[in-house]
Amino acid sequence: MHQTTNTILMIRPINFRMNEQTAVNNYYQKVLDNLLPSTVNAKAQQEFDDYVEKLKSFGVNVVVVSDTEEHDTPDSIFPNNWVSFHQDGTVALYPMFAENRRLERREDVLEVLEEKGFVIENIVDYTSAEEEGIFLEGTGSLLLDRINKKAYCALSPRADEDLFIEFCEDFEYTPVVFTANQTVNEKRKAIYHTNVMMCLAETFAVVCLACIDDKKERKNLLKHLKEDGKEVIDITEDQVNNFAGNMLQVRGTDDERFLVMSQAAFNSLTQSQISRINKHCKIISSSLDTIEVCGGGSARCMMAEVFLPKK
Repeated sequence: MHQTTNTILMIRPINFRMNEQTAVNNYYQKVLDNLLPSTVNAKAQQEFDDYVEKLKSFGVNVVVVSDTEEHDTPDSIFPNNWVSFHQDGTVALYPMFAENRRLERREDVLEVLEEKGFVIENIVDYTSAEEEGIFLEGTGSLLLDRINKKAYCALSPRADEDLFIEFCEDFEYTPVVFTANQTVNEKRKAIYHTNVMMCLAETFAVVCLACIDDKKERKNLLKHLKEDGKEVIDITEDQVNNFAGNMLQVRGTDDERFLVMSQAAFNSLTQSQISRINKHCKIISSSLDTIEVCGGGSARCMMAEVFLPKK
């Protein structure tokens, strides 16, 4: 069992823009008023390409599949919400909140992985829940501790508790449930994805404890992390707004571990937080400014981890 992988699936955008359908509960998205849509898309593509090159330069195996013109899928750059890949050859498909995001699910993406020698044994499909207005958006909603078999989930309009429990039963994970909030116009509102305020690595976790208003839930989360021997690195809500929670640990050359984040996330960290992370692994950061502002997602959201077995 591994917590981290060397292979990442990424989808190169061709019609990237702010998605009106997700903006209703993703409070990180903004419109770049003075830029033409084509300019926004070109900037996002440049950031994407630079990011892929940077990952590859550290020995990360990146499988890039291009988005298609067939559908209007402005958020296709965030594939981790519709699919997850598991070590026993299982693929899970997830129900998505925004109707135009459901069009991101593509069989040919799975075929590309099979062509590259990855084995898909079976598919667990939760997408029919969309018909009942129930959602669970992949590893945006679920943070999987694959070694200790625990799944962490911040409930929100995009993360349904019953469906989360069903996932945990199917995949044999212990559920750890809580609510994470952010302040929007002086009101506390649910953060749309768990992976915006928390990152789970092999020997540490980065988490914004201030987002968890319920003391019992906060205590329970800490109890689980500490009993699994993870160092807890606390970040502030302001750092969450700079996507410092949206990080992922990956493996590069010779299985070296790296924590991947955006430049904005890195710039928001204190020297003390950086040195605490560096005790565990090195940091890779890349500028994702346009993608973060318009998409409301960052480095972690762009990577779907591939844990499938090879032929």
